[in-house]
Amino acid sequence: MDSIKAEIAAVAARSVVEEGLDFGAAKRRAAQQLGLSSRQGLPDHETMEQAVQDYIAIFCPESQALELGVLRGIALVWMERLARFHPHLGGAVWRGTATRHSDIYLQLFCEDSKIAEITLIDMGVRFQASQVTGLHGDTVDALSVQIWCEEFKSYLGLHLLVNDLDGIRGALQSDAQGRRWRGDAKSLRSLMDNGQDAST
Repeated sequence: MDSIKAEIAAVAARSVVEEGLDFGAAKRRAAQQLGLSSRQGLPDHETMEQAVQDYIAIFCPESQALELGVLRGIALVWMERLARFHPHLGGAVWRGTATRHSDIYLQLFCEDSKIAEITLIDMGVRFQASQVTGLHGDTVDALSVQIWCEEFKSYLGLHLLVNDLDGIRGALQSDAQGRRWRGDAKSLRSLMDNGQDAST
């Protein structure tokens, strides 16, 4: 691996774990902190994820494990509430690198995104709607909810990305190491019961 990219990843990992920055913002900040050119190549996603795992293992393995458990528990509650939309958990909460600063990302699948919005309204849940890039590169609706977390004594973000029902076929794709990028409620329960992360 390029030693400069490895250094960027190591510096960026601290911002991801300690502040909740996304990988892109953390990499750009790290490159700037290291005085590198804006044309400098940045580490890829898997390099960043490994750097974050390394940082956690060294600096906060016990506290991070507890925080991850809380986040996964909250995610599971919402996956059960929204079971009709075949929710799949992704991001750091699924992959096992989340901390109290991480948001929860659920991919939902339904024939009409408005049905998901109506469901939240019927549940009395306030949300903000926006549009983001979906699983297959198309634009999808995102419904963002602020949830009070008693364990953290703070709010955390829950983002519901509403995909076409047909999109569920590609939801369980894997990375180069065969690790899945997301999982359903059954898979999440298995991780929680076995104390595993999605990289094992």
